[in-house]
Amino acid sequence: MQRPDPTAEIAAVLAAQREEDQPAALFRALDAALAAAIGHILFTILVHHPAARESERFYTNRPLEYPIGGRKPVTDAPWMRRVIGHGEPFIGRTAEDIRAVFFDHALIGSLGCESVLNMPVRWRGRTLGTLNLLHRANYYDESDLPIVRLFSALALPGLISVSND
Repeated sequence: MQRPDPTAEIAAVLAAQREEDQPAALFRALDAALAAAIGHILFTILVHHPAARESERFYTNRPLEYPIGGRKPVTDAPWMRRVIGHGEPFIGRTAEDIRAVFFDHALIGSLGCESVLNMPVRWRGRTLGTLNLLHRANYYDESDLPIVRLFSALALPGLISVSND
């Protein structure tokens, strides 16, 4: 799918990194930038806590449905091994794909989301967290990965600042 040139959105995220209100300013800028450059209905940022074997929702654009602070266990499921363990992105194109990997698939579906792009944010060989974009069915494909990967690199200072493991 052809997406718009993300240059202005990249500049906005870089500008947000200079603000004092961190990591909130950076995460808000990432939300807006990814909405404009790629698109999403639901956007969350999860922080991985390896010692606790949990991921914590640190940012959301839908706080009523997905409140900040929500935690989910990191298991040995194939999706977890792929994204958290190996640091590989995941694209789910249909409601069935979402149902196969997310326990909260009914809530996701109720928001009109039937596709997902999960992008790990990595540093020094480990996953610090993930950027999670969800949209209507068949919205994301492999052509989106380079831009989302770039934004995941821009998210790195924010995730390093909140990672305590």
